[in-house]
Amino acid sequence: MNKIVARYADGNVLKGFTNDFAPDRRMFHLADRTDGSVHVVNVDRLKAVFIVKEFDGDPDYREASDFDPGKSAGYGSKLKVVFRDGEEFTGVATGYGPDRHGFFMTPCDPECNTIRAFVVTDFVDHMEKL
Repeated sequence: MNKIVARYADGNVLKGFTNDFAPDRRMFHLADRTDGSVHVVNVDRLKAVFIVKEFDGDPDYREASDFDPGKSAGYGSKLKVVFRDGEEFTGVATGYGPDRHGFFMTPCDPECNTIRAFVVTDFVDHMEKL
């Protein structure tokens, strides 16, 4: 099961586990990390789904927003995504298409708490190709 942080467009956050998230589906089930209650999550209401190492991470850690020039970024397009709420996420995107409702990104900082994120296209203000 994946550890998931589901961040809603309205600012709400759900943390828990899922085994049925798929990029081509508009909903998935999330078992709450505290009490195990199951929530049906509508992807269209989210800004992003973060697959994380730990639910709380390190609040003092400052994530790098630039790629390490000495290392390969891997397969995909280097992007900085700016969400409608002003949050920025920099990484390598795979599967992006303007007609898709979302796409995966791997963060540029391999030490950060996020393993991968599914970015919901409707909540993106703009993107910059790096």
